[in-house]
Amino acid sequence: MDQATTSFVETFRRFMSEVVNAPRHAQSSVTPLGEVVAEHLGVELGALPILTETMLSHRLADADIALDELSELGAGRLVGVTGGNSRGHQAFTDLLDNPHFPYAIGPVDYTTAATGPSTERRTVAFGLRLLEFAGRPVAVLQRGAAPEHGREDARLEVVAADGATAEAFVAEVRRLMLERSVLRGQVLTIGGGQFGRGSGHLTFVERPDVPVEHVILDEATLHGIIRHVVGMGEQREVLRGAGQHLKRGLLLYGPPGTGKTHTVRHLLGRTPGTTAVLLTGPAIGYIALAAEVARAMQPSIVVLEDVDLVANDRAIMPGNSVLFAILDALDGLDGDADVTFILTTNRVEVLEHALADRPGRIDHAAEIPLPDADARRRLLRLYAGSLSFSSDALDAAAERADGTTGSFAKELVRRTVLTAAEEGRDPADADLERALDELLSSRAELTRKLLVGGAGGVDGGEPPHPAVSFGFFGGR
Repeated sequence: MDQATTSFVETFRRFMSEVVNAPRHAQSSVTPLGEVVAEHLGVELGALPILTETMLSHRLADADIALDELSELGAGRLVGVTGGNSRGHQAFTDLLDNPHFPYAIGPVDYTTAATGPSTERRTVAFGLRLLEFAGRPVAVLQRGAAPEHGREDARLEVVAADGATAEAFVAEVRRLMLERSVLRGQVLTIGGGQFGRGSGHLTFVERPDVPVEHVILDEATLHGIIRHVVGMGEQREVLRGAGQHLKRGLLLYGPPGTGKTHTVRHLLGRTPGTTAVLLTGPAIGYIALAAEVARAMQPSIVVLEDVDLVANDRAIMPGNSVLFAILDALDGLDGDADVTFILTTNRVEVLEHALADRPGRIDHAAEIPLPDADARRRLLRLYAGSLSFSSDALDAAAERADGTTGSFAKELVRRTVLTAAEEGRDPADADLERALDELLSSRAELTRKLLVGGAGGVDGGEPPHPAVSFGFFGGR
């Protein structure tokens, strides 16, 4: 190596040494989004704590309503966040301070949330709210649930210049969510979500409208049922003032098809403004969620239909029977909670022992029996409506249909109308008789059993195994 080359190498070595050892200015990893939040809060982000409020997905609409109200009061603005799907997996702190991705303001993500059987609301699914609360700046990241990615809950992530402000803000959000809830006064069912059983998915349904004259029960039985559910609600203030509890349990029992579900529909129609949660079959496993909704949204009713079919099914609730979970839910409510539990069963003997071991949980039991001759006549007149059958024909059909249920009477009238329609004329007494002959014939034995249910039917045969439920809005 000649002298010139040696000199160049030495000069280059000294240059690289100076570059390597030169003091460096620390580069900020605060993202453009973080800069916006820091400017809004008026402080350096530093180690500001994030207060996270989680909620089930069905409460996101309530949170959205509450935050909209607080934003209007606090001159708030709503912005979105760039970053595609990756931002959904990032903590709020990583969106604000990230050396790998410069998250910035972008479009807001929205979802559609049901607010009733036929209404919905555009709801923020991923967005950042910048607002003031009690004169202090607050930033809130609002996220919807992402069950497709294994996250069942929705979230609010709140940051403020001091922890007390964040805590007070979350408390006010909770209060408004409860007060403005879209669940209040609605009729709801609970089932598993699209991506598995999960934590329970609430669905709105229309409130039934069954007039009292359509409930064919003896007067004393019907009066006792209505008084226990509706009457106590109407006298809630008097009862509270006298130190009496409002929590109540009603058991409706009797053979399938006799009108237990029909009676419940009437009760729901008689209690507008009351929140109702309906559970049938395996959905009864969501009893804890139903009780939580009922407690928060009282006055409320929880309906557990066909409890006998799942009472001891540990596949629905591993480690415990569904019946004991129901009793625990009843125990968990305060006595002054304006909550009614209504249980229906085809086989009361399945429940009787457990209920007797915990007295007071069910404080009114009403048998819904097979209709007697008078009830069968009333049922036939009800389903006949304006059809021109004679009283003698209806009375004769009622006498012959001994041992049948309301479901049988309903099908009898339908077949009568069909017979006449096929011949292009209005139904007559002879058509009613012919349809009854058909349903009472030996070839219709299985059909008759399916209509009559566990009652055994007019032929006095063995009752079918009562293992099929047609759901709250099916059957009578």
